[in-house]
Amino acid sequence: MKRLQYIIIGLSAFLTTSCSDFLDLSPKNTVDPGVTMTDSVATALSNACYRTLQSSNMYNQRIWTLDIVAGNSLVGAGGGTDGLETIQASNFIAQTDNGMALYMWRSPWVGIGQCNILLKNLSTATGLSQAIKDRSMGEAYFLRAHYYFILVRLYGGVPLRLEPFNPGESTAIARNTLEETYTQIMNDCQNAIDLLPTKASYDSKNVGRACKEAAMAMMADIYLTLAPDHKDYYAKAADLCKGISTMGYDLSTCKYVDNFDATINNGPESLFEVQYSGNTEYDFWGNNPQSSWLSTFMGPRNANFVAGGYGWNQPTQEFVDQYEQGDKRKDLTVFYQGCPDFDGKQYKSSYSNTGYNVRKFLVPKSISPEYNTNPENFVIYRYADVLLIEAEALNEQGLTTEAAAPLNIVRTRAGLPSVSNLSQADMREKIIHERRMELAFEGHRWFDLIRLDHGNYALNYLKSIGKGNVTKDRLLFPIPQTEMDANSLMTQNPGY
Repeated sequence: MKRLQYIIIGLSAFLTTSCSDFLDLSPKNTVDPGVTMTDSVATALSNACYRTLQSSNMYNQRIWTLDIVAGNSLVGAGGGTDGLETIQASNFIAQTDNGMALYMWRSPWVGIGQCNILLKNLSTATGLSQAIKDRSMGEAYFLRAHYYFILVRLYGGVPLRLEPFNPGESTAIARNTLEETYTQIMNDCQNAIDLLPTKASYDSKNVGRACKEAAMAMMADIYLTLAPDHKDYYAKAADLCKGISTMGYDLSTCKYVDNFDATINNGPESLFEVQYSGNTEYDFWGNNPQSSWLSTFMGPRNANFVAGGYGWNQPTQEFVDQYEQGDKRKDLTVFYQGCPDFDGKQYKSSYSNTGYNVRKFLVPKSISPEYNTNPENFVIYRYADVLLIEAEALNEQGLTTEAAAPLNIVRTRAGLPSVSNLSQADMREKIIHERRMELAFEGHRWFDLIRLDHGNYALNYLKSIGKGNVTKDRLLFPIPQTEMDANSLMTQNPGY
C-alpha cells in the first residue's frame, strides 16, 4: 500500500527542481500570485502542513519523552550531557534555557505557519475542485488546532498567529489568555470536523491524511481537558466518542500489537498517525526526517536488537509493577528478564539501568536494516483511546455503570477481567490506570496527569514516586529565554 508522505511532489507550476526545495524558497509565507490554485497546488500546500509532525522536536522524540517527565520511565542516555535537558525537566529543575522546553516550543510554530499559508490562499481560491478545497482547509484547521493544543498544554496561553507572517513585520506579539487560546483551538477543530472526509473514504494514496473521526477524537480530548471547569463538556466528549463508534470501528477485531507494526501502518484501529517512509534521501537528524527514531532510540543499548539501539527510554520499576496479572500488553510493551525473545534474541536486565526497556516500538533489522530506514508510523489517535475517553466522560457525569462498557472493551482485548459495581471514585482510578497501561509511551500520560483535578492529581502522584521538586507552577514548561529576548511583549510563566 502506498502511504501518504509529507513531501511536495509534482509541482511544475512552482519549480522544476527537487521536491524538498519548495519549502526553502523565499519568501516562505506567500504563494506566487502568478500560480493558479489547482488541486495539485492545494495538495502540496496541505502536505507541507504535516511535516512538522515528523520532526525530532515533535513526535519523533520530544512528545514521547514526556512519558519520562510523567514518571513512566527514566532517561537511559549515554552519559555526560546526553539527555540532560530531559533529566532536568523530569526532575522539575529546568530553567528558561532548558533545551527540551526550547525544542518543543519552536516546532509547532513552523506547522502553524504552514497552516496559515494554506488557509490564507484557499480562502478566496476558485481554480480547484470543491472536494480538494474542503479537504485541504479541513487538514489545515485540524493541524493548526493540534499544534496549538500541544502548545497550550505545555506552556499555557500562547500568542495566536492566525495570518501568514510577512517579512518586515514586527515579531513582537503578546500572549493570549488560556481561554482565548482554547476558544481558537475548538473553533479550528470544529471546522475540521465539518470539512474533513472520513478515513474510510480515502483511497490507498491518501490514507493517513487527517480525517473526520480524528478531528472528533481531538475535540473529545479537548473537552475532557477542559471539563473540570465546564461540566457540560463531559457529555459532549462522550457523544463525540459514541459518534466515532458508529463509523466502522470495532476494537474486538483489532490487535493491540498491530498499532506498532511497521508493516501495518494506518491500520483499522488508527484514526491518525505521523507518517514515515524510511526514505534515506532525507536527513535522519534533520527537521523533516522520513525515518522514525523510536526503534533506534528505544532499542536496548549494546544489545544489537535493532539498528542503532540507544536505550534512551527505560521504564521504571513502579511503572512495570502496575501491570495486572494476565495483562497481555506487558509482553508487547516492555522488555524484562525472562520476557519472550525479540527477533530470536534474549533480553538481559543488564541492558538497562532500571532492568527494563521499551519494546512497543521496536522494528527488527529485517524491516529496518539501518538506523535511518525505519518506516514505522507513530499513532497519535486510535480507537482504544476514544473508548477510554468515553468511559471517563460517562463516569464523571455519574453514569458509572454505563462507563464500564467502553472500559471493558479495552480490558477484554488486554486479557483482563471486566469490572463492575465500582463506585465513581474507584471507576475513576480504574480508568486512569487503564489509560496509563493501554497508551504507555505514546505521549498521553503527561497530558493526562496535568488535566486531572486541576493538576493536583499530578502533584500527588509525582511526589509519591519521589519527585519532590514538583510544584503547581512546574506543571507548565518555561517560555524559552530566546523567545523572551526576541519578543518584547512575551511574559514568562510563574515560577521561572
